[in-house]
Amino acid sequence: MSLVVLGLSHHGAPLALLESVALDPVSASDLEAAVLRSDHVTEAVVLSTCNRTEVYAEALTFHGALVDITNAIAAACDLDRAVLQPHLYVHYEDRGIAHAFNVAAGLDSMAVGEAQIVGQVRRSLTRAQRDGHVGPALNGLFQQSLRVAKRVHSETGIDLVSGSLVQAGLTRAEAVLGGLGDLSVLVVGAGGMGALAATTVSRLGAREVVVANRAAERGRSLAERVGGSAVPLDRLAEALAAADLVISSTGARGQMITADHVAPALEARGGRPQVYVDLALPHDVDLAVADLPTVTRVGLGELGEDLASAGTAPQVTAARELVTVEVATYLVARSAQAVAPTVTALRERASHLVDTELRRLERRTPGMGETERVEVRRAVERVVDKLLHTPTVRVKELAQDGQGGSYARALSELFDLDPRDVSLVSAPPVIPGEEP
Repeated sequence: MSLVVLGLSHHGAPLALLESVALDPVSASDLEAAVLRSDHVTEAVVLSTCNRTEVYAEALTFHGALVDITNAIAAACDLDRAVLQPHLYVHYEDRGIAHAFNVAAGLDSMAVGEAQIVGQVRRSLTRAQRDGHVGPALNGLFQQSLRVAKRVHSETGIDLVSGSLVQAGLTRAEAVLGGLGDLSVLVVGAGGMGALAATTVSRLGAREVVVANRAAERGRSLAERVGGSAVPLDRLAEALAAADLVISSTGARGQMITADHVAPALEARGGRPQVYVDLALPHDVDLAVADLPTVTRVGLGELGEDLASAGTAPQVTAARELVTVEVATYLVARSAQAVAPTVTALRERASHLVDTELRRLERRTPGMGETERVEVRRAVERVVDKLLHTPTVRVKELAQDGQGGSYARALSELFDLDPRDVSLVSAPPVIPGEEP
């Protein structure tokens, strides 16, 4: 089986298309289930963020899996394959592993080095585990991706240079409105991004922080944490009129703030400028809002351009080098692991043959005493162990060149091992120096 990653991201897909394929947790789980209905896929995890929607799959056949996954994404998002296909990318095996590590570390994000993706990867894995969509292969890959991300953030200093969508949005807002100290900020949405926005503007000294959220209790909880106040969504129009800066990130499928919402707010504000920072995908703030007088709308497209330069920082280079080393280590461990179940099956086969022959010997030598039988068994087992020791040790060493699967197949052919016996003892790779 092989790793296949199929998806689309901010690197090559227009924002409008990314909005069309953005999935909530329930829809992501449904897509995993649809992918697993393929005869070519045994495990699946969907990762859907404001930067990307990707399917990670353990595939029996590459081309069959590719076709079925593409069809499943198109159906889940109600899109024609012809619209989707030009923007899809595919990563296979080694490149898929490298991609998974880079994504978890934030090195493939719009805001290079951002840490929020770590939680998104973890939640995607947890959901797939809960729903029974992931097995040892993808579980091992995602767990190692999270370990690599932890190393990147703790060892490379990338957090010192990594931007964030919130910070980029605030920079844009301050260019129009001036410093936060004189501003009333409305945060719409109390999820991960909304919480980050509220915490950031509070820390930077905003005059007032107001949180509006569909789940009122969650909104109140966030407001209390940042020393602000909360309003229900049915009072959104009133809150818009009072806000100088509006930051929205709800994850809702429809637009939360339209031009019809904003126009009365502008009238109440008497011509004072207002900035809307839309961090959501699909977008929360109607594009038409930007056409209203004294209003500035900032979306993910503009913020991505602002953050592009962070990818050249020395800390980012160090992070990419660390990921390259981690990928090589993982590949060696996985290659060696590919041989391990075959070696186990070989030893079990040898043990079975020893038992069979000794039982035959017992039937033919009824006069042999128990002491002699024990000595004969020990002698035969020592001979078998010595015969198998060197080739099994050597094949594990050879497997570290990345050809573990080839050596495993060779052993299976030479000793006529049943592949079902091998699969029973399969396990994810164990990385040297880490607990299995």
